[in-house]
Amino acid sequence: MEKLIERFIFISRWIMAPFYIGLVIALLVLLFKFANELFHFVTHATQFDESDTILGILALIDLTFTGSLVIIVIFSGYENFVSKIDASGHSDWPEWMTKVDFSGLKQKLLASIVAISAIALLKAFMNLDRGVDEKQLMWLVIIHVVFVLSGVVLAWTDRLSEKTH
Repeated sequence: MEKLIERFIFISRWIMAPFYIGLVIALLVLLFKFANELFHFVTHATQFDESDTILGILALIDLTFTGSLVIIVIFSGYENFVSKIDASGHSDWPEWMTKVDFSGLKQKLLASIVAISAIALLKAFMNLDRGVDEKQLMWLVIIHVVFVLSGVVLAWTDRLSEKTH
């Protein structure tokens, strides 16, 4: 009976596979949004001042970081929780994809979130002359600081756990 329960629990990890497939589909939606933003940016470039140009580029960078974050979650999550991916025969396979453990995944996720938060904050600062709400700006700063502090605490606790093992 125990072996049967363990086998059932072990096989249940495949329930996560559709989540990762869903993230691939979400990545396609993100690509569509990126293409729309890029098209808007390019077709209106002559009307933009310096600030608008920087904001347009930041929007593209933000979408790119988000896409990278989704890729990290897909590959690392699948490898850590579902099954190993056979990288043989793929000469351009990024080395990190098969080496990110759960701790590394958490750190990469938080680093990406901090970067995305920083871009949102920079966009708000770039829009100060356009009447950005000071309360909204204050909350963006607070949220960003919380993300940064969370990253520091996460790295510190991971380092502590490495020392105890």
